[in-house]
Amino acid sequence: MTSKKVNSIKGFQHAAMLIFAVAMALIQPGTAAGALTIEITQGEKSGIPVAVVPFRWEGAGDPPANLRGIVAADLHRSGRFELLPPADYLSRPSKLSEVKFKDWRLIKAEALVVGRITEKGPDKFEVSFQLVDVYRERAKGLALRWVVPAAQLRRVAHQISDRIFYEMTGIKGAFDTRIAYVTMNISEENDRIYRLMLADSDGYNSRELFKTTGKWPILSPAWSPNSQWLAYVSFESVSGSNDNSGANVWLLNISTGDRRLAHRFDGAASAPAWSPDGESLALTVSAEGNSDIYVLGVSSGEIRRVTKHPAIDTEPAWSPDGRYLVFTSDRNGRPHIYRVSRNGGKAERLTREGKENAGASYDPTGKRLVLVTNRGQGAGYQIGVFYPESGRTDVLTDGTLDESPTFSPNGAMILYATRMGRDGVLAAISADGRVSQVLKLTDGDVREPAWAAGR
Repeated sequence: MTSKKVNSIKGFQHAAMLIFAVAMALIQPGTAAGALTIEITQGEKSGIPVAVVPFRWEGAGDPPANLRGIVAADLHRSGRFELLPPADYLSRPSKLSEVKFKDWRLIKAEALVVGRITEKGPDKFEVSFQLVDVYRERAKGLALRWVVPAAQLRRVAHQISDRIFYEMTGIKGAFDTRIAYVTMNISEENDRIYRLMLADSDGYNSRELFKTTGKWPILSPAWSPNSQWLAYVSFESVSGSNDNSGANVWLLNISTGDRRLAHRFDGAASAPAWSPDGESLALTVSAEGNSDIYVLGVSSGEIRRVTKHPAIDTEPAWSPDGRYLVFTSDRNGRPHIYRVSRNGGKAERLTREGKENAGASYDPTGKRLVLVTNRGQGAGYQIGVFYPESGRTDVLTDGTLDESPTFSPNGAMILYATRMGRDGVLAAISADGRVSQVLKLTDGDVREPAWAAGR
């Protein structure tokens, strides 16, 4: 591998795993692990005006959860809604029969969310919810009810948000989903600690799945379609091997914690991506100074080489129908996005705008790709949405080191990694670029996001 090839894609996350392992080790460290917190960084009042009334509490003491706050935050984060402030509300109904529609037309609400939380026993709560069409003066969709312990109330709020999103847009919601990400902190012994983490889509309820200590990071987490497995890259020792610094792809069951090596390759393996049917992994294998795309049968262990080119081919991602792979290659001098049949053959170049494009993956419709783009003239690396039919790329962010973008399961949001000062953080932006927020640790770095299709 020539230094020219390496340098041409050095700014991209998965182009050559050794480069990015070293880059991760050089990141300024934090001091402690912790949960993600959200900071809204950009908003726009041009969505559907919605009023989310505080859920009426029917029980002793304080309510066990702020369902209104969770639902409102979900809807705002999507970029599709304008959340009307509670201070403007003229009344606070908790069910359809209590709604005075004139009150809500006066503040220009098009939809109204009402509900209540009722204490039913020790750690047992009933949640009822109704979405109301203000101008038609009727319920929109079915009234829903849950009976859950306090620990499940936050998830119920996300499910309410999903229902509202679907009823108002016709698109399935993606709030009741989870994300995986990697954190890096420094121990008291001055060792770097890398953790593979799991959290709700808004960063809450985080927990550690796996960690390593030392100079080599955890990279490239990728969800299986059923959201039960994570493939990721680790440099840990493989049983029976004397090499403790080779990149290998591992599979982790998030329910049981069981882990296994995906396959023992003759060379470094990186950048895994699950096929839509969950039966195969596309990945990059680097051997004899060359990186190409391969497909691995997860159960069978069968290996098939997809690309064979002296350039660096990396970062594969599947089309939603499973027929094609897109990948990053510098075969024309600079990294750009190419597409090839899953069975191999001639690769087609997709991106032509910009100096460099990398790290692409499809939205659920197959009509858009999210990617990292460098427009040249010192612009750095931003997140863009590429439209294969027209060849147009819409740049959504204005950072200089944005990377690792991933669509939400419904294509409405994009999660990516970026820098805030000396810290690595995650950021989420609506796919139209109107609303953005940052998910960060109190101390330490967080990066390598992956968004699951479900729970």
